[in-house]
Amino acid sequence: MFNIGDKVVYPMHGAGIIESIEEKEILGERQKYYVMRMPIGDMKVMVPMRNVESIGLREVVDEDTVSEVLDRMRNQEITDTSNWNRRYRANLDKMKSGDIHEVADVVHSLMLRDAEKGLSTGERKMLDNAKQILISELALARDLDEEQAFELIDGILAKKN
Repeated sequence: MFNIGDKVVYPMHGAGIIESIEEKEILGERQKYYVMRMPIGDMKVMVPMRNVESIGLREVVDEDTVSEVLDRMRNQEITDTSNWNRRYRANLDKMKSGDIHEVADVVHSLMLRDAEKGLSTGERKMLDNAKQILISELALARDLDEEQAFELIDGILAKKN
């Protein structure tokens, strides 16, 4: 269970802070919800407390993990398949996992691919979404604002090109 003030990650949506725990009646059913504020995009999300495990809600990573992820992005080579459909499905699975390493891999490979060959509209949307998810977690983990986290990611990949 999480508490008010905890920094958590909601897979496919990004990182946020639990602002409150509320009981609501939706479709005739009363249940408790975590109310999360997502600093990037300035949204509020309600997550049913009983679905936390199946959704994959987890704590924001620590500094050691952030350093690990950034090092991996600096040193990783691109190993994508050239088949757009397979690559898209593999990247989508990585994003659904909610694992910061996997999301960083998606950002890394799509940014490099974009610099080399460009991206389709679908992959462009996926890159934007993956980048938003990664940046939101980095911002909360390192207490950065959105722009600083964005520059951190772009800086790593700019050095590779």
